[in-house]
Amino acid sequence: MSQSDWRSEYPFVSRWLKLPDEMRMHYIDEGPGASSSVGSETATILAVHGNPTWSFYYRSIASRFRSNCRVIAIDHIGCGWSDKPQSYPYTLAQHTANLVRFIDELDLKELVLVVHDWGGAIGLGAAVQRPDKFAKILVLNTAAFPPPYIPLRIAACRWPWVGTAAMRYGNLFALAATWMAIDRLPRLSANARAGLLAPYDSYKNRVAIDRFVHDIPMNRNHPTYEVLEKLERSLPILASKPTHFVWGMKDWCFVPSCMERLQKSFPNATRMELSDVGHYVMEEAPDEVAQCLQHLIAN
Repeated sequence: MSQSDWRSEYPFVSRWLKLPDEMRMHYIDEGPGASSSVGSETATILAVHGNPTWSFYYRSIASRFRSNCRVIAIDHIGCGWSDKPQSYPYTLAQHTANLVRFIDELDLKELVLVVHDWGGAIGLGAAVQRPDKFAKILVLNTAAFPPPYIPLRIAACRWPWVGTAAMRYGNLFALAATWMAIDRLPRLSANARAGLLAPYDSYKNRVAIDRFVHDIPMNRNHPTYEVLEKLERSLPILASKPTHFVWGMKDWCFVPSCMERLQKSFPNATRMELSDVGHYVMEEAPDEVAQCLQHLIAN
């Protein structure tokens, strides 16, 4: 699979923001008002990915909405085309701080937040710190609380030496996700698979994939456990904002009970349940997500 094959699905201009620690965060910024702090009457969509994806995951949103909306999709440090330092605090707190800095530096306002996987905790974490910057929220399979369970296939990636070796030498976490995170047929196209895997082509470039997995708190002694507890307590700050859930009900990681728990913090939220969709909602159901996002923006 040549780079040009998957690039045809990601025809966006790459941009970078230098963070205070000199790390460069990659992002795409498409549509009216792109890369401008000047106010615009169009909506600004901010899409935040999880692990092991990157801004490529939101390519359909960028393509569909850039004619009428400003669409921004970031790559966390260590992901996509952002810098991938080997020694870095790859923690929820750090990723959230990076996103808050990004929002402040670009002077983003009236944001329509779209989140998935780890992007939920990161994006919602930024939103509770800057609630005045956010107008509406679209939630795809995610969580923003300490994990009540950890699936065995995720826990296995934490096994000493073996887990890290599998993820970084064999790329098994990202590679396995291209079929284990999909339930609806047909499976991923060759272009989609190649694009999702493109930035993670070496041991060094897979550092964040490994560190994201190790940042999952398995008990209260893990520092991220308290960060997630605080985040869940803070979510009611966002409860008045129009919120919609789109949930793949066949997800074996973020199961429907995760949606139910999250929705307790958003009692007025609406939702669409996709009975035949797994974890990679944007890959399996881009049309349904676009429909819900359009309705959220318009109302």
